[in-house]
Amino acid sequence: MNILLPVDSCDATKASLTKIDDATYWVQLTVEEGKVLKTDFNTDRSCFEEFSDAVIVMDDGEYVWPFMEQNMMVLVAHTQRSIDDIVEAFLFKELNELAY
Repeated sequence: MNILLPVDSCDATKASLTKIDDATYWVQLTVEEGKVLKTDFNTDRSCFEEFSDAVIVMDDGEYVWPFMEQNMMVLVAHTQRSIDDIVEAFLFKELNELAY
């Protein structure tokens, strides 16, 4: 599964989840069998080679319609900010679905 996140840095150890409008980078994580297999950064979310299955955002008020039009699952990380925390929350199904 490929997961897309808007972040503020291209350093995986320092990157923090940010609002979509404030994102300076996008990271696409390839997660399989509970492990992150690949981490790719880009300044443009549409430039990744592989399709993203899900996008993770900071709150329910984000404008996520373009992702929903692409049939991406939208998940909300209300408290998690680091990539490691978000991956852990994703694996343990602790992220929330978007509230409409």
